[in-house]
Amino acid sequence: KGKTVLNNLSLSIKKGEKVAILGRSGVGKSTLVKLLTGTYTDYEGEIVVLNKKPTEKMLGTEVSLLNQKPYLFDMTIRENLKLALLDAGVEDSEIENKINDSLEKAQLTKLLQSLPDGIDTNVFETGSRFSGGERQRISIARALLKNAPVVLLDEATASMDAESETLVQEALSTLLAGKTVLVIAHRMRTVANADKIVVLDGGKVAEQGTPEELLRNQGVFSRLYAAQGL
Repeated sequence: KGKTVLNNLSLSIKKGEKVAILGRSGVGKSTLVKLLTGTYTDYEGEIVVLNKKPTEKMLGTEVSLLNQKPYLFDMTIRENLKLALLDAGVEDSEIENKINDSLEKAQLTKLLQSLPDGIDTNVFETGSRFSGGERQRISIARALLKNAPVVLLDEATASMDAESETLVQEALSTLLAGKTVLVIAHRMRTVANADKIVVLDGGKVAEQGTPEELLRNQGVFSRLYAAQGL
């Protein structure tokens, strides 16, 4: 809308690296995600994801996006999960095994056992039948099935209680293994295991490095860390 959000931003993420993006609200973190997924196309400069310009089509197979409000379609859990396999070339005989494996890794076995129709329970529109943590774990199961090489987490555990966040974090640890990961977060717990932290300020990279390096630098990250009583 005519406003420059990110300016002279330069950032490189290596294959298999887990990078956390931090900064105050409104600094451009979610804008960066929209650029990387091809949602925003109005920019100057160059963006390369998996050796090509990002497009929304990449979200189909090559990039998994998990945000604060995961979207589920008005269909059963099974049908929501099978959407991830449309372009995966999976044989029909393998589908059920893959789905069951993803449900177990996403910490959903206990939930399904509590539902009268199990995996064939309808989630209703947007997944309103379930809590935020349960919806997120279903979306993680879907991402596990898709097995995209790049995963973007945009405040994926925000607004969750401690118990829900613990279950989601356990599910995420399985999903993120061996992937290239970009994490947008406010909570320090979410970024503690990042290979690199990038702090945005004024639309630019204010500082970047490992958590230990940034704490020693006594800069923006150090102040954010202290503000959360850590």
